[in-house]
Amino acid sequence: MSGLGLSRWVIGLCLVLAAGSALADSNSFVGRWHWNRTQSSPPPGEPVPTDVIAEISRADSTHMRWSLTVRAAQGQTSVETFDAVANGEFYPINSDTTAAFSLNGSLLKATFKGPSGQTDTLTCTLSADQREMTCRGALSDGDGRTTNYIDVYDRM
Repeated sequence: MSGLGLSRWVIGLCLVLAAGSALADSNSFVGRWHWNRTQSSPPPGEPVPTDVIAEISRADSTHMRWSLTVRAAQGQTSVETFDAVANGEFYPINSDTTAAFSLNGSLLKATFKGPSGQTDTLTCTLSADQREMTCRGALSDGDGRTTNYIDVYDRM
């Protein structure tokens, strides 16, 4: 998985982290989260991993720190660790992707930019019991084509 493909999974995780900030810095999202493959609808043509696990160690109004483990369909596992500022400005999250987060009441919005003009814009909401997060996104390829998707994460 490369470029914005891996970044799409990172995006979901970033949103899980930032949602903790939306809850008055309660850190209720610190812990382990598991991507719910059956309730999610990835964009057509994107590689679908067999598993995604997020380990969140910090989620507050100034910073988000996490690691992401992605197991590809071919069996390869990649682990990425991230530390991001949560102030609405664009910052690099890896060598070719930048991200910005903003909170608006109970909604979290994020925009990610890739190296060739690709963007991924998401809006996430939490379930009432805070055990599930649903992220609705729009992935643009930079040439005007946009694909919508849904990622759902469950607390482990």
